Amino acid sequence: MVSAVLLLLGLCGMLISVTWVLRRGNSNRLTHLFLSCQLSIVLWLISEVLILFSYTKQQFWISYVIGNLGISCFGPLWLWLSQEYTYVSQKKIRFLWLLPLITVSAIIVVLTNPLHHLYYSSFVDNRFTYGPLFYVYQVIYYICIVTGITIICLKHTRSSSQITKQSVLLILSAAIPLGVNTLSLSGFFHSDVTLTPLFFGISSVLIIIALGRYGLLNINSIAIRDTVNNIDSGVMIFDNNNRITYKNKYSENLPFLKNIETSHEFVKVISELSNEEIHSDFSLMELKYENEYYNIKQSYCQNKSGDDVARVITINNVTEYHELAKTEKKLSLEQERTRIAQEMHDSAGHTFTMISSLARILKYDAEQPQPDIKKMLESISEIDGLSRSGVTQLRCTINNLRDDEFMTSVTKAVQTVITAVRGVDIELCTQGNEDKRYSFCIKEIYDNCRETITNALRYSDATRIDVIIKFLDTAIEMYILDNGKGCGDISEHNGLRGIRERTEALGGSVRFSSVKGEGFNTIVKIPLKGVEI
Repeated sequence: MVSAVLLLLGLCGMLISVTWVLRRGNSNRLTHLFLSCQLSIVLWLISEVLILFSYTKQQFWISYVIGNLGISCFGPLWLWLSQEYTYVSQKKIRFLWLLPLITVSAIIVVLTNPLHHLYYSSFVDNRFTYGPLFYVYQVIYYICIVTGITIICLKHTRSSSQITKQSVLLILSAAIPLGVNTLSLSGFFHSDVTLTPLFFGISSVLIIIALGRYGLLNINSIAIRDTVNNIDSGVMIFDNNNRITYKNKYSENLPFLKNIETSHEFVKVISELSNEEIHSDFSLMELKYENEYYNIKQSYCQNKSGDDVARVITINNVTEYHELAKTEKKLSLEQERTRIAQEMHDSAGHTFTMISSLARILKYDAEQPQPDIKKMLESISEIDGLSRSGVTQLRCTINNLRDDEFMTSVTKAVQTVITAVRGVDIELCTQGNEDKRYSFCIKEIYDNCRETITNALRYSDATRIDVIIKFLDTAIEMYILDNGKGCGDISEHNGLRGIRERTEALGGSVRFSSVKGEGFNTIVKIPLKGVEI
């Protein structure tokens, strides 16, 4: 009766720890392995309870089969749990997939024992003797449990020079029953009931303390670990012995990081790929592999004493940033080409048109029976001045500079354009008073006026051009009217399109109108909304 009570208490303890974990609702591999270990112990305890109430050989046999099922599962599951708990590298995980074969083979040996009698050499009611395979599998289970305990101890002593309380409790929960089972099998003491499962009741108490007080299977650490393992960046951790202790999925999938076991191998690989000697204590570098660019950063982790205990390598794919930089550079070049083309069209085109106009006048004067030498010299002087001005404007365009001395007022800027015109009667008329409110559009008015007059001189054969500027309270308006040949269909190419783009960029509007034989009209209106004195 005492044995039954003790077994039931141990069973209740294990079921409580299982229920505790289930209520936390953490669904991940570490939790699943922990529950599997606990359930294997529950099977073991159930078999011991069934043994107490068994009377026939068949009942005893079924009870022992259930117990051996739990025994065969616990050792491999504990080793797997220890590996998962301590974040052992992915390479070792593949090896651990062989552990289920231990459990499967043990169950097969137990079930077929009546045929070979190698697990139990004799089995009569509740009396049995162990066969050679029993001791073989016990050794295997012991190796699994001891290896798991060693993994936990080594992991913590390497990473932080101290073992955590939850790790101590986890180790004791396996070590205590292991020690009792060793004493029992060695014949140090005898009992009618197998004592090992009873001490799992103590283990359950330790597990509950580890769960409740010290955060065993804490969701935060699990979430952090899963997050790091699934981020789109590589993470590698090397211990003080320069051996790799962790590599997330992203790092595993990088071809040049395959088979990396030490930090020395890592540095050697990146040195070869970058074609330069990389120091082992580098902090930041960039590596190109095939058509991809990677940013590699190295940092160190320290314990409470300030000693370096690990180095962390983070690897980020920055190919996208390189592509964006190339695209931005290409766009900048394209914008600069467009700017220069527009400047060349506006400034150089205007200058050459003026030169061409003066050259025609000069030719006409030279063909007269009595040429006016003084007038011809004036034209030559103006051509020389325009040529010099054109060279200066061209240099300013190339160097993204500009002579803005005349850009102090709208009236002065337009007057500068008009003064340079020869061979055509041109008159400027202003309405209203100009003040600082209109200074925001001096450049645009100047460029628009210059482009419009240049077009008139090139294409219209006009003999007169009128420029009217209205300084209104809410807007500035410019009217440019010529008496040229006009056109029936207006096509907006570089010149007219530039006028429209400049004006609309300021929130204004442009209207071009023409009737064949009646000249060409340009009307520019720019609002003053939001502009203060």
